[in-house]
Amino acid sequence: MTSHERFRCTLCAEEHAGPPLSYGTRAPAYWRDDLASQPGNLLTADQCVIANEHFFIRARIVLPIVDSSDAFEWSAWVSLSPDNYQRACGLWNDPARVNERPYFGWLSTELTPYTPTTLNLKTMVHQTPVGLTPVVELEPTDHPLARQQRDGITVEQIQTLAEQLLHAEQS
Repeated sequence: MTSHERFRCTLCAEEHAGPPLSYGTRAPAYWRDDLASQPGNLLTADQCVIANEHFFIRARIVLPIVDSSDAFEWSAWVSLSPDNYQRACGLWNDPARVNERPYFGWLSTELTPYTPTTLNLKTMVHQTPVGLTPVVELEPTDHPLARQQRDGITVEQIQTLAEQLLHAEQS
């Protein structure tokens, strides 16, 4: 979580660090901790395989902040086809990966503040220079997350997200 100053929470009236400019999850929505001990499953900070048939990489959904040069980011998981997953992994440490065409994928992270669900939104995953997490481009739909990626997110919306997520963690 990256922090940006401090804010007074409208839910509890306390002052908190932030609001953070990024959030993420440690695994795709389909991962269960008991899978770690079973063959054919893998979870690292950036890659996930379930039953040797479902393949995911971690990527960033970047939302421009309205009236700011900063951006807000969701660290999210995207499912890829077996071929695209193998291609992405094969080029993981190759500087030429930035020349790759985008990979089609399905968003595999439930970002709970959004309705309707963010699961299975169509995406294109763009490679970035080695050492940087790939970037997700959402299909340009009317989904609130796709609209924020296209039009930007306000500081007030970021604070609302921070409040919802902070108090969800405390429940």
